[in-house]
Amino acid sequence: MLISPQLVEHNRAFAEEKKLVVEILSDPGNTVAAQFGLRHALPEDLKALYQQFGIDVPAHNGDDSWTLPIPARYVIDRDGIIRHADLNADYTQRPDPTETLDIVAQMG
Repeated sequence: MLISPQLVEHNRAFAEEKKLVVEILSDPGNTVAAQFGLRHALPEDLKALYQQFGIDVPAHNGDDSWTLPIPARYVIDRDGIIRHADLNADYTQRPDPTETLDIVAQMG
């Protein structure tokens, strides 16, 4: 399951475009991300850069907060216990998906 601050219609279009088979939940205003301490506001220089590239964060997220979640991956067992957490403020540094699959496999 993925959680994204984007509006439902943008999540749906993304999932269709990428042929995703996982569910994407919408987190308006990055409320859930904030509860986990994972929401950050984009600085003015980065806002300007996004706008230069035609990336309209407020239109996609449905609010004008200019906030994004810090990418994070949690492996949670059936009892709701977090068995693994991986997060990095640098969105370009993502863990290899096989690492997550190995962790899940070890959980049985």
